[in-house]
Amino acid sequence: MTTLYNRIQGRSVERLSALSDGIFAVAMTLLVLDIHLPAASSIHTQSELLRSLAAMAPQWAAYLMSFLTLGIFWAGQQTQLNHFAEGSRDLAWIHLGFLFAITLLPLSTRLLGEFVAFPAALLVYWANIFLAGATLYWSWKHAEANHLIRPDTPHETRAAICKRIVIAQTFYACAAALCFIRPLLSILAIVLVQLNYVFAPGTRRQRG
Repeated sequence: MTTLYNRIQGRSVERLSALSDGIFAVAMTLLVLDIHLPAASSIHTQSELLRSLAAMAPQWAAYLMSFLTLGIFWAGQQTQLNHFAEGSRDLAWIHLGFLFAITLLPLSTRLLGEFVAFPAALLVYWANIFLAGATLYWSWKHAEANHLIRPDTPHETRAAICKRIVIAQTFYACAAALCFIRPLLSILAIVLVQLNYVFAPGTRRQRG
């Protein structure tokens, strides 16, 4: 009976997609709620307000990085889900692990915003990104091994999905390693990696 239940559990890709959309929406909302505005009692002039907003630059940078990260991972997960013929119990739990990593992002973002000058904060943030990327890669390889991918999915598409995750994670790791030289340099490198995947300049050239 247990074996039969395990075979029929988690078959709906649509339900998994709906859950994922909800969790991503909540995570994106929590990011902005973690930005702490200056206390009104401490601001008496416009120049003081501007200085306080400028002092919040690390928080704004962390928010931008994490919003882009969530957007990239949401798009990556949806790409996978769109190519699945059906789900499975194990695949559902792998994606729940992926969503666990996503729910941690507001926390690692807040840590980075508060301790932006410390390499350890950047490494925790990168570890969060790595965990999400690793589970997304595991999801695709598991789906391939268990024939859960749509039969009409071209081989080039299957390879491209894996390649994109590996290359992105390599770029993120290199960017994170720069924190030992200078944390701000590492943050800039991570943002550049993200912007590359957001705007996809290579894709536009190919279409042209």
